Amino acid sequence: MKKNRLALLLTLVLLLLTLTLVVTNRTSTLDRKETSFAVSDTAAITKIFIADMDTNQVLLERKGLTWNLNGQHPAQSRKIDLLLNTMMKLRVRAPVSQAGHNTVISRMSGISVKVEVYQIVPFINLFDRIKLFPREKKVKTYYVGDATKDNMGTFMLMEGAKTAYIVYLPGFRGFVSSRFTAFADDWRDHVVFRHSLGNIRSVKMEFNADKEQGFLLEAQEMNNYKLTRLSDMHQTTSFDTLRVLNYLTSFSDIRFEALLNNKMPRPQKDSILASPFMHRITLTDMSGKQTVVTTFEKRATYDPRQVDYEFVPVDLDRLYGLVNDDKDFVLMQYYTFDKVLRPLDYLLGY
Repeated sequence: MKKNRLALLLTLVLLLLTLTLVVTNRTSTLDRKETSFAVSDTAAITKIFIADMDTNQVLLERKGLTWNLNGQHPAQSRKIDLLLNTMMKLRVRAPVSQAGHNTVISRMSGISVKVEVYQIVPFINLFDRIKLFPREKKVKTYYVGDATKDNMGTFMLMEGAKTAYIVYLPGFRGFVSSRFTAFADDWRDHVVFRHSLGNIRSVKMEFNADKEQGFLLEAQEMNNYKLTRLSDMHQTTSFDTLRVLNYLTSFSDIRFEALLNNKMPRPQKDSILASPFMHRITLTDMSGKQTVVTTFEKRATYDPRQVDYEFVPVDLDRLYGLVNDDKDFVLMQYYTFDKVLRPLDYLLGY
């Protein structure tokens, strides 16, 4: 009797599941396999691979609480968060019309970006309650095209699908193709200095045009500091302690504005690097690792409409810099860097 009841119960459950699947398929005219661009559980994503039709490609990998770019550089957390949020909220508006489908597919074959998404998923998943044997698996592969004519949607195609779709973000007016960039420079973290007060062993500040203002600031025991003038290596004890602390805490989060490695003609870049430097900062942390930043003057962009160009030929808002062991040529803002470009007189309280 009990066996009959169990068999009947299992039969009813199977019938309900079958009925649910049938109703779901009938109430939607879209193929779920071709339209499931969204990733509901972005916390389980481990890797994202993006490649365009040229040779540009990026591999974004989760490393604990941070993300890594191509196994070499830290990735921008803000851009990663934006990408994950986009992946989670993608929605399909409609399939591409039959009249324009071939045109869209032909265009996507030349300009689209391939996206592969990897997640930690269980090998056995029973009703989303019992999950066993987790493993990394490629869960989605799709192609991201350009924007629709009204710029309110993006053409996307699932790998192996026959139909392309117009995809959008609810509540967002615009297209999302720019968020799936395959250029590594777009994902690089812009941090130059990220040091807490207690992790700074010394800061060496050099001024090429005014060597009297250069100094070496070194941490001593018992939260004391030693300040030495670089021009004659004279040690001074009459400095403003509050200003010293304020100066050192400024290194907690300093970022450059833009990476220029591949965005400036080589002759122009070489000319700038051959010119006299303006400042050189050498920060040494408690482990002995050094971070060096060398800055260069940025000439103002010539504009015949600016009558004062001849009188102000230098850009007063930005300057160039070499960072990351002189491997990266960057654009920096005085607004951000002025706080760590202090002269010796500032620390002396003048």
